[in-house]
Amino acid sequence: MTTTEFLVTGMTCGHCEMSVREEVQEVPGVTGVEVSHRTGRLAVTSDQPVNDAVVLAAVQEAGYQGVRSA
Repeated sequence: MTTTEFLVTGMTCGHCEMSVREEVQEVPGVTGVEVSHRTGRLAVTSDQPVNDAVVLAAVQEAGYQGVRSA
């Protein structure tokens, strides 16, 4: 199991979290998503590493910008 963390900007409420969660859950291989508008943290769990660009494209599809956490 792999967990990758990202920082997402622009989220202000629970609805924002839900939008990001729904889009990222559609990424092939993703088994879990935790997202917080308060911290801007997005944690993506998968059985195998997922492509960062695909996750970030899903975040953008939800209407937000993100970067992988260091």
